[in-house]
Amino acid sequence: MLRQSRHDLPGVNQHLVKKGNGRQPCFHSRSDSLRYLQDLREGWLRHAVALHAYVLMTNHVHPLFTPLEPGADSRMMQFLGRDYASYSNRSYHRTVTLWE
Repeated sequence: MLRQSRHDLPGVNQHLVKKGNGRQPCFHSRSDSLRYLQDLREGWLRHAVALHAYVLMTNHVHPLFTPLEPGADSRMMQFLGRDYASYSNRSYHRTVTLWE
């Protein structure tokens, strides 16, 4: 089943939830969390997003942000998902999908 299209509303605050696949942990160590935060910073700087807050749980992430231009939210979340998943799979010698 396809996911529903996300509303593309520049200038409107958005709260998203990015879950680990099958409720599996996404962050196994402090260095994993720090790497994700580094990617988060790069993502909002690169993709025209104002980040207001975030919460990192062991198996999911809650960012609160405002996209500043059309499509910025999707580009940032795609960048985060792809970049961190590659890091995690390399670090833990995995080939499975990290995110739900």
